Amino acid sequence: QVQLVESGGELVQAGGSLRLSCAASGRTFSSIIAAWFRQAPGKDRELVARMAPFGGNVYYVDSVKGRFTISRDNAKNTVYLQMNSLRPEDTAVYYCAAGFSIWSYDYWGQGTQVTVSS
Repeated sequence: QVQLVESGGELVQAGGSLRLSCAASGRTFSSIIAAWFRQAPGKDRELVARMAPFGGNVYYVDSVKGRFTISRDNAKNTVYLQMNSLRPEDTAVYYCAAGFSIWSYDYWGQGTQVTVSS
């Protein structure tokens, strides 16, 4: 079992930066895929970034490429999402997720709100 707790979301002006953190409990965290999703009001949840257990095979949705960076510190059981050059359209609830397959995620955090003002 893995439990995930996100932090770092807040109100920021367009062009600013934020770093989201996702602290995981559970001894299997280092061996599973970690990802960040987001869901904006009235929109479907979308995968933002994904990273394999030991840092490889990184994926980003096109809209964040060059602006967001996913990273993980398995020694600290933590996944990060560094978000730079934020835009109003990045406003959403951001969720940390983890799982054993890129097609399904077994563990989810409660979400953290990111609001980007114009």
